[in-house]
Amino acid sequence: MNPPHSAPPTTMKATAADAIRVFILDDHELVRRGLRELLEGEGFNVVADSGLAAEATVMILQLRPDVAILDARLPDGTGIEVCRDVRSVNPTQQCLILTSYDDEQALRGAVLAGAAGYVLKEIRSTDLLGKIQRAAAGESLFDPTLKASIIAGLADPQDARLASLTAQERKVLDLIGDGLTNREIGKTMFLAEKTVKNYVSSMLAKLDFQRRTQAAVYVAKRGDEHPR
Repeated sequence: MNPPHSAPPTTMKATAADAIRVFILDDHELVRRGLRELLEGEGFNVVADSGLAAEATVMILQLRPDVAILDARLPDGTGIEVCRDVRSVNPTQQCLILTSYDDEQALRGAVLAGAAGYVLKEIRSTDLLGKIQRAAAGESLFDPTLKASIIAGLADPQDARLASLTAQERKVLDLIGDGLTNREIGKTMFLAEKTVKNYVSSMLAKLDFQRRTQAAVYVAKRGDEHPR
């Protein structure tokens, strides 16, 4: 009796061809080409690429790739901002932030934007492919302890930084937490929009935040523990 035929081993290329759809955002054309060739050579479906944040945001929302690979620094913005913007519309969108710099502030921003992971460009190609597959499966690539500490750090009820805010800055912070724009805050507080912008900048600096999104998360987390 002839032995039964055994099935060939499953390769990454075969599983990827089932087809993880990927979008690439990087301002360097050679990087985009290199990533496309790598991914398509392994069976991934690169649905599109772009070198601009604004264009990428629109394309990602239209194309809905399984994973968007986003360069952290761009001429017209950041991949973190793109991640935040697309996930505010489509919370299921998986994003990987790809960067040349090991920047703690950017890492914090990636976590708060809801990215699946934060990857240095020096990563080996096989490791990158694996991380894309994990992100496509809905897995977070951040260390759970690190992620929890970043989020918890924004919600410390004993945060002494709050004491440094003026009454007006504290009111602006609360209104940002309510989702108001600068113009809407100005109407609520009877202030010029330029004045509101100055309060926002001062408040963010005192709280050591880079983006108003971080301030909104901060207010939300505090509100869960200490309702206003």
